[in-house]
This record gives sequence, structure tokens and C-alpha cells, in this order.
Amino acid sequence: MRGTLIFIGQNIRRASILALALGGIVTLCTGSSRAAVADDTIKIGVVLPTTGSESKPGQYQKEGIELAIKQINDAGGIMVKSKGKKLKVEEVFYDDGTDSKKSASLTERAMSSDGVVAVLGGYSTALGTAESVMADRYKTPWITTGAGATAIFGKGYQYAFGSLSPVALIGTTSAEFLGSLMDQGKLKKGLKVAMVVENTDHGTDYVQGFTDWSNKHPGYFQIVLNEKFELGATDFSGILQKVKNSHADIFLSDAHLPDYITMHRQYLQNGLHHQMVSYGARGPEANARQALGAGTDYIFAGIWWSNMLPYPQAKKFATDYKAFTGHDVDSWYAAPAYDGMRILAQAIAAAGSLDKTAIRDALKKAQLKDSVLPGQVLKFAANGQSEYPFVITQNKPGNKVDIVFPKDAATGEPVAPNPNK
Repeated sequence: MRGTLIFIGQNIRRASILALALGGIVTLCTGSSRAAVADDTIKIGVVLPTTGSESKPGQYQKEGIELAIKQINDAGGIMVKSKGKKLKVEEVFYDDGTDSKKSASLTERAMSSDGVVAVLGGYSTALGTAESVMADRYKTPWITTGAGATAIFGKGYQYAFGSLSPVALIGTTSAEFLGSLMDQGKLKKGLKVAMVVENTDHGTDYVQGFTDWSNKHPGYFQIVLNEKFELGATDFSGILQKVKNSHADIFLSDAHLPDYITMHRQYLQNGLHHQMVSYGARGPEANARQALGAGTDYIFAGIWWSNMLPYPQAKKFATDYKAFTGHDVDSWYAAPAYDGMRILAQAIAAAGSLDKTAIRDALKKAQLKDSVLPGQVLKFAANGQSEYPFVITQNKPGNKVDIVFPKDAATGEPVAPNPNK
């Protein structure tokens, strides 16, 4: 009986070992099949806000990236030499809800757990700053398609890139534009300027860019007010009273879309009027014009892209975007995201592998020579940030928008000073 029990026990142990072995084989097979699936795609992380205060720009950027992915996949994918074939792009998308902590953790998740070879996203300076620290930590290329603050690119990161020209250039280009109006006699020199900007690196860069130009061109401007506000504010009455008391001739703000709409609504309610008004990179957005109507007429903006650019590829992008999304491309948001994905695809092909450091090295050398962005070439400087010209647009009555600067890209003449209403 004892021998029988030993025999039965041995059989049970053998059965257990066999079961464990089979289980291991099943797991291995499952893992292999997953690896095979992964081996046929290139995973790209996308972290953008499609809810929260920045949901509109975030959605437009997401659509720009997804249009580029669709076009790449429709053409068969990206040729990866080490695989000996073209691989299609698989998007791993996360909505950060316009929350910088969430943005950072989702970027970390994509880089550490999802097997992505790169991450696109970081709309706004606040969200982009939070995401940027993850790139070098996980040695994964990261391209911000919506953050242009120079502080992000001043920390020596080796895996961080940006498809937006520096925000400081908005300030510089805005000053240059206003200066040109003075040179033409449309505005008088020595005008007083009130500056009200968001309390971020974005706002700091805007002021710096404007101030740098002003200092190099004495006699054009006198800055009489330089104030900051917190993102997402609901009451600008106090700061607008300071603007009124400054007796400025020109009002310049640097604001994200929700703050632009809120501030300008209160600007109008307080009966303010200036010879020229700008909200930095905001102005022609359909959301603002729908919310404020003719109140947005004559506002000028320094933007990264316009659907009025004369390049054939820019026109095609606008047409393809509408066919893909069912709506017109709104302002500049989608274009740098679209080209961010395109230059990443070019870098992956040039790297010839899915090795993330090789892709990083290829991004450093990449030049997208059919870019839809101003200047028609997208490339990255030594610090990872791109640098290309801005265009100045101005809203006109009847929901019309013209490029008014520089002259070689202009679709209409600037109106200056703003007419009294």
C-alpha cells in the first residue's frame, strides 16, 4: 500500500512538472505571438489633452498626427532596413486631461511599459515641461508638437525635440511687424506698450523676444506695463484696470486659447481700445471668433502655420486634413503635429532600425524638406528645438483672416491703427 502511494505521489509530481512545463510552453508561445505582432508594427506614443482646458488644441494636434500616420500606413508603412520590410505605425494614445502630473506619468508609462520607440505630444509649455524629463530618463525620443518655451531645451536633454519654433520669436516677430508699420507711417514711433502675459516660461519668452527687438531698435516702443496672470483665470478685471491706467497705445498679451477668450471678452466689456491688439499666438481661432464675434476683428497673431501659406504642400495638407476630419484645419495647431510625425518617420527610416538611440541620432540630422511649415524645411537645432519663421495674421471683418507679414507671404494689407468702433 505504501509503495502504491509513493507511485501515485510520483505520478502526481510528474503530472505537475509536465503541467508546469506545458504552461511555460504556452506562455512562451503566447509571448512569441505577441512579439511577432509587435515586430510587424512601430509603436508611437501620443500624449495630448483631449479633455480639460486645452482639449481643442490637443484634439487638433491629435488629428494632425493621425493624418500623418494614416498617410504613412496607406503608403505601406516605414521601411526598416534591419527588418527587411516596411512596418506600419501603431499609435498608443493617452489623454492627459490638461493635467501636467498626468501628462508626465502617461509619458513615462508609454516609454517604460508600452514598447514605444518615440513619443509625440506635450501641447502647451506646462504639459511639455512635465513630459520632457522622461525622454532622457528612458532614452526614448520625444517630440513636443505644442510647446515652444526655450527653457525646455536649455537643460541639455539629448532625447527631447520640438517641432515649434521658439516662443521668443513670436515676440520678436510681433515687434518687427509693428516696427514695419511705423516705418510705413501707419503708426507713430515711440508708442506706449502694455504687456500682459501668462505666468509661465511661454510668457517670459514672449516678453523677452519683444524686449530684445525693442532694445536693439530704440525709439520704437516704450513698455509702460509688464504684468503676469495665472493660467485658467476667470477674472481679469484687476489686470485690465492696470492696462487702462497705463494709457498704453498698444496692448500685447500672451495667452492660451481659453484665457484669450476670457480676457478679451472682459476687455470688450470694459470698453478698452488700443491702436493694435495681440494675444501672442492666438487670434484667428474659430472658437474665439464664434464666442466673441466682431469683437475679435483686427487682432493680430504670430503663428506657426496658416492655411493661407502659398506652398503646394501646405494647401494639400489643408485639403487632406478636411477630408480626414470632416472640418477645416483651425489655426496652426495641427500642422506642427503633422510634420512632427512625418519627420519622426523619416528618422526611423534613416536609422534603419527600431533602436531608440539610433532614431534619436537620426532626428538630430533630419531635414523634412517638404515641410508644410513656414520656410518649408523642418529640422532641429543642436538643443533639439526647431527654428523657422513665424507669420503674422490679422483678423478682418466677416470672419476673414489675412497673412499680413512678412510681405512675401502676405495675402492682404494690415489694418493699422485699429478703427474706433
